Amino acid sequence: MKKVVVGMSGGVDSSVAAYLLKQQGYDVVGVTMQIWQDEEETVQQENGGCCGLSAVEDARRVAHDLGIPYYVMNFKAEFKDKVMDYFAGEYLCGRTPNPCIACNRYVKWESLLKRSLDIGANYIATGHYARIRQLDNGRYTICNSVTAAKDQTYALYNLTQEQLKRTLMPVGEYSKDEVRKIASDIGLRVAHKPDSQDICFVKDGDYASFLEEYTGKKVPEGNFVTRDGKVIGRHKGITHYTIGQRRGLELPMGHRVFVTDLRTDTNEVVIGENQDLMHTVLYADHINFMSVADIEGEKRVIAKIRYNHKGASAVIRRIGEDKIECVFDDPQRAMTPGQAVVFYDGENVLGGGTIKSSK
Repeated sequence: MKKVVVGMSGGVDSSVAAYLLKQQGYDVVGVTMQIWQDEEETVQQENGGCCGLSAVEDARRVAHDLGIPYYVMNFKAEFKDKVMDYFAGEYLCGRTPNPCIACNRYVKWESLLKRSLDIGANYIATGHYARIRQLDNGRYTICNSVTAAKDQTYALYNLTQEQLKRTLMPVGEYSKDEVRKIASDIGLRVAHKPDSQDICFVKDGDYASFLEEYTGKKVPEGNFVTRDGKVIGRHKGITHYTIGQRRGLELPMGHRVFVTDLRTDTNEVVIGENQDLMHTVLYADHINFMSVADIEGEKRVIAKIRYNHKGASAVIRRIGEDKIECVFDDPQRAMTPGQAVVFYDGENVLGGGTIKSSK
């Protein structure tokens, strides 16, 4: 019997994933990853998100109900190094990171997979809404879930071939409503538990306060400027802003204006019009190919520039050892440095990278 370690967050998706795999005949072990840094119980309870104390309690109850062994594994050091330090460093450099992508690659897969293999498991599994398939070329890729409304492939583009080969994603064959119904039918108490939102280690979505507390650095105020450098006001610190932002600027401009650039070298936040956010070309680095080992010449793809972006037709080509140029057919709004761009070939993830710049 093949053994699979299921990463259990205490939510309905990973709980049903464990149930489905047990039904399919796997030897299932439930594991919750302890990643939250603060030892105070009340703080863990409030802020743990998918891996806090309440998650542990819910996951343990589900494992008991399913009749599977359950463990909590400590990944605090890996999470701090690969996710929190990266998150803080990117923001301080004026980029907008996606910590969930880093967490998926380096904690939920790299670290969990290694420990799972060490205890004799053949696979790890998650509750992600995506499907893994092996293509005719022998490579593994991720493809869209059966329900586009809950597709999570964007945040998984960075997984390696070895990780994909050892991963199962059973809920990718179901819609969210179907998953909740399965949970309800078998009497799981988490059947109607709300989905977790926001970044699990940032309380109330207040990134700037988290960064100041985490780094011990007070981010200095600076100037709001127009594209040509005219000073039009004072900003609260560059970490308070991201490309495309409109709310919270408090500028008496008489019409809607947006953050169009962050100049970390001069500590300036550039303000402009919506049209200033529209670009057709982006450059990306930290490339990871999935369905192919590499591309030759130009390749037409659908490219997504953020999690909730529908995707747009584009042509990509390699312009350096670790650099891709992506030219969209139509202008796209607010291509944000630090965020991921993910390329799709049909419903398969071709690969992706980190947005460096756009024009």
